[in-house]
Amino acid sequence: MRTIRLWLIMILVLGVAVAGLYGYWNFFVRFKPHSLEKNQSEIVQLLERSGWVSPGLPGPPLYMISFRDCPECEAFEREVFPKLHAAGVDTRVIMIARADTREGLPASSAAERTTVAELWTNRNWRLWQQWEKTPTQGWTAQGLIAADNDIGRSAIVEAGRKMVADLTPLLRNNGISFGYPLLVWKTRDGEWHACACTRKETYSYLLKELGA
Repeated sequence: MRTIRLWLIMILVLGVAVAGLYGYWNFFVRFKPHSLEKNQSEIVQLLERSGWVSPGLPGPPLYMISFRDCPECEAFEREVFPKLHAAGVDTRVIMIARADTREGLPASSAAERTTVAELWTNRNWRLWQQWEKTPTQGWTAQGLIAADNDIGRSAIVEAGRKMVADLTPLLRNNGISFGYPLLVWKTRDGEWHACACTRKETYSYLLKELGA
């Protein structure tokens, strides 16, 4: 009987320990950003050479890969961008017009592709702001060169998609599954971190590392 009690106590203690470790991982560890320890230079070069737009602030860069009407991206912009800008962080937004689905359904509109091509070409932060503030149904990309009718601009749209395809395995090597918004930033200590920050629990880690 005594032996059985000891075993029960040991099982109980082990169960509590496992539950505690899982709880710590579930509520804290899994939301922490990852350090880019592998393929760092390739990842950073892909981002730096892309058609990002930014407010031109003097602080450390934060790259955000997004697409039009991405709810998680819009939540991050709404809740975190003001704090980052107040801290001088240069938010560098990279807009992507996603490729059609495997079923052949379009994942982007003609106006979206046109605007993405324009942003990559002329790097206009104000145009991005105007686009984000305008409801999708009301945005016609008026006055912009239609990407679908221009070989060069169609190639730019495809370049954005290829960048995502090239980044995906490089990020996976660092334990990061690609998702929107995909965030990559340089910390105050000079290290490069990243996360697919689809959950608000990640925000506090990012803000702390960027001094915001």
